[in-house]
Amino acid sequence: MKNIPTAGTSGDDTLRHHYLRIDGQRVHCVSAGSGQPVLLIPGWPQTWYAWRHVLHALAEAGFEAIAVDPPGIGESDRPAHGYDTGSAAAVLHQTMQALGHERYQVVGHDIGMWIAYALASDQPQAVQRLAVTEAVIPGLAPEPGIFAAPADNIFLWHFMFNQVADLPEALISGRERAYLDFMFDRWSYRRDAVASETYIAAYSRPGALRAGFAWYRAIPETIRQNQVRAQRRLTMPVLAIGAEHATGNAPMLTLQPHADDLRGSVVPGCGHFIMEEAPQAFLAQLLPFLQEADHAA
Repeated sequence: MKNIPTAGTSGDDTLRHHYLRIDGQRVHCVSAGSGQPVLLIPGWPQTWYAWRHVLHALAEAGFEAIAVDPPGIGESDRPAHGYDTGSAAAVLHQTMQALGHERYQVVGHDIGMWIAYALASDQPQAVQRLAVTEAVIPGLAPEPGIFAAPADNIFLWHFMFNQVADLPEALISGRERAYLDFMFDRWSYRRDAVASETYIAAYSRPGALRAGFAWYRAIPETIRQNQVRAQRRLTMPVLAIGAEHATGNAPMLTLQPHADDLRGSVVPGCGHFIMEEAPQAFLAQLLPFLQEADHAA
């Protein structure tokens, strides 16, 4: 496992970019600060850059914040397989080990929440605390009805579409901007805060659409795994945060039957892209939770 750090490659000298080889594939992550490690996992269709505000805030608070591009996302490799959350969680755990961290805290957004749950469940000896936001978890949450109301369907329609083989790529290739802007426009509340140009560029690269859709095509396997995970409860402290104009209290309700020590909140005046749209309100919930680890140690 080789770690090649480079400083300032995103125009910010306070950030350190790392390129690691994990089981033969490249994994890219960006770190800031020093102290207790915190792994930040983004969702789809974003990259590590969604955590830029959180990276700096955690670094200033005395943490080492590590935002990762999971397999298939951003500057990480796009393997043909391994998009079920168990496989992804194993890669990210090895990534943290390669960075020198056997025990760490985890924060996940959207699909990153799926991976974060799998990581906490599969590696409880490593995950000190778990914070998740803006998703429900396949296999834990009830399956939505096919005839969902339009206000709900705007957050649901892509789950079935993205799972279809070949058709999404055929329709969207060359039209990535129209497809992604549709979601950024409708899933956000503070649209100007979302770095959509960065994400459109990332998902316009060769293979990026296919890799993004692979997370959805792996949902049946993720559900199978989560039905097994559901038989063991999370014993570490868990924080579940929703956004008023997106999932609301659904993240907390999803994990309520599965965590011994769960707390939750809903950030007002915010859409799905919570770390970008309302970073201060998000950090007001997240930072005290992570800092509790100092007192518990």
